[in-house]
Amino acid sequence: MSSRERILGRVRRALADAPEDDTPIERGYLHTHGDRGAEETVELLAENLSDYRALVHRCSEEELPSVIGRLLAERGAKSVVVPPGLDTGWLSATEADRVEDTAARTANELDRVDSVVTACAVAIAETGTIVLDGSPDQGRRRITLVPDHHICVVRVPVQVVSSVPQALERLDPARPLTWISGPSATSDIELDRVEGVHGPRILEVILMSPSA
Repeated sequence: MSSRERILGRVRRALADAPEDDTPIERGYLHTHGDRGAEETVELLAENLSDYRALVHRCSEEELPSVIGRLLAERGAKSVVVPPGLDTGWLSATEADRVEDTAARTANELDRVDSVVTACAVAIAETGTIVLDGSPDQGRRRITLVPDHHICVVRVPVQVVSSVPQALERLDPARPLTWISGPSATSDIELDRVEGVHGPRILEVILMSPSA
């Protein structure tokens, strides 16, 4: 039995006698701040992503494979992790070796991979945050934390919301949610910023619009 199973077992036993409470939770806080249209919301997302030092690109669905191929080539990526449900056409313009993610693949193996390409669950304009939920086109959390270069595709405007409360309405709390605001970074007491400590050092976000 793993440590995780032991801890969850203790939690279940502790809650076994707890009465069920179906009382709805009052959520009186604001769900939106201002009245933005879809285009303004996407612009705000791009602005805040850039503030967090993510590299933002825009393209149509038709242009996406060539954009991903160019970004991988610019980073000199010779290998790329591919979630099991990612659209294979997205990588049709790259010569990088595709590394399929499997449960048996270790962190050390992933550390030798140059890049990862994923979709996302939702993007939050006000905070410049990308949320992954472990869906087939996003894969396990591990593949977006170990490789040094992450390319994330956001379908605009359908996957973009203004605020965190609006994002929560779209997300399943039972899924493994990963919230990403820019590349991984930390700083010491003198505020010297270091990137890539506990996640990818380079985050590139592609805002993909439907083809005309």
